[in-house]
Amino acid sequence: MRKSLALLLFAIASLVCERASNGQDADQQLSPHSAAATATVLGSSSTIEELLQRIEQTESRLEAMQDPQPSQNEDSSLFTSIPGRWDLVRDPSIITVDQQTRRPPGTARDTKKWYDRLSIRGYAQFRINEVFNESGAPAQYVGDRSIGDNQSFLIRRARVIISGDVSEYMYVYLQPDFASAVSGSSADVNQFCQIRDWYGDLYLDCNKVFRIRIGQSKIPFGWENLQSSSNRIPLDRNDGFNSAVRNERDLGLIFYWTPEYAQDLFKYVLDQGLKGSGNYGVFGIGVYNGQGGSFNEQNDNLHLVTRLTLPHQFEGGQVMEIGVQAYSGEYAVLSSIIDPPGAPGPGRPLGTLEQGTRDILDKRVGGTFIWYPQPLGFQAEWNVGRGPSLNDAHTAVTDRALTGGYVMMHYRQVTDCWGTFFPFVRYQYYEGGYKPERNAPFCQISEWEAGVEWQFNPQMELTMQYTSTDRTNTVAQVSPATSYQQFEGDILRLQFQINY
Repeated sequence: MRKSLALLLFAIASLVCERASNGQDADQQLSPHSAAATATVLGSSSTIEELLQRIEQTESRLEAMQDPQPSQNEDSSLFTSIPGRWDLVRDPSIITVDQQTRRPPGTARDTKKWYDRLSIRGYAQFRINEVFNESGAPAQYVGDRSIGDNQSFLIRRARVIISGDVSEYMYVYLQPDFASAVSGSSADVNQFCQIRDWYGDLYLDCNKVFRIRIGQSKIPFGWENLQSSSNRIPLDRNDGFNSAVRNERDLGLIFYWTPEYAQDLFKYVLDQGLKGSGNYGVFGIGVYNGQGGSFNEQNDNLHLVTRLTLPHQFEGGQVMEIGVQAYSGEYAVLSSIIDPPGAPGPGRPLGTLEQGTRDILDKRVGGTFIWYPQPLGFQAEWNVGRGPSLNDAHTAVTDRALTGGYVMMHYRQVTDCWGTFFPFVRYQYYEGGYKPERNAPFCQISEWEAGVEWQFNPQMELTMQYTSTDRTNTVAQVSPATSYQQFEGDILRLQFQINY
């Protein structure tokens, strides 16, 4: 009763105000004549019916507000909106390069709080491999633990990325990996969380041309090393360059110079789906520990690295990039027990950390040529140098010559309803020490790869790859097996990737 009376009074008052605004001056006080007119209006049957309708509408609204269950129409709109939400998900490297690019001229300053500027995204990769035509040493692949005996499905990467401009002059990038295998852990334990990237970019100007990167990040040596694994076509990086820096990352300080035209071009190739490497400057120079990301430094020597890359877009729209890079330092090799042929018994090689050596020469120089797939693409990188390597007698680690790289052709085919396809063929070669592996075994790798990456949509992609390889097994063996023999065979490889 009280509820209905209150609703009636509210409806009468609103009707009086409405009638008064239509026929009276809003600032004028109600006179006796206007009060009488109002009473006359309220006395009409049409007004009573209008009041009752308003009461029913108000009660219906209150009941709807009190009912927490969504209606059928609401459920339908939710499922209808899912494709629109999925369209907002893109490859994580695209968002990264967007954040590292200057604001367009005339753009208003971002007034958000620093925590509102951060984005959260990531990706995960699931793999399975089948080895056949196997001969020589047991099947083994440095970049994929699921290749070999008693192996099936593998979570190769499980990344979560938090990044953004916390101020006009500071950018942060935090990326842990939840699928890491930690050195020294039990053989039956997997999927540790480990830092991959954790750094801040200090911008020296408002257009992000000059910046200093402090923390753990990718070392600018090798275009493919800098390319995100979420954006790379082949399942693993080439050994010739990837053997230069463990996990492609290390802890240090790097200066980058990226003029505005280059920022726009780096962003363009990723936005267009052309498999770019991101914004690592036109010129970069820095120092870093040298032992590798997430590994303890083992000497007082810092590595020095520098890189120069020149991106260019021709009048027809074709984008090309050429570059040169180099680094130099001293490296400490971790060891494991091996049983060299002709030796009196198992032991650790000389020249390793456990034998007191921390300063083996480690230096390389490499060149890069990239022709982006518009629609036909071509990539080639090669490096030479000297680095830690086990001698032929398997008794000591010294510095030895090394050389290696790759060439790749690929094609970009965009369809109307079946997504985007990237068929590719790559040949890679490497001869030299593999310093990230214990004892830095001397490796000989000659490998052909062919396959296709199928992007169903921006959130899902499937890569199918056939590999024919002749490579050194880098796992130390103890008698009666001989360490570091060649594995020859064919591998059928599948990877499914999700972006979120």
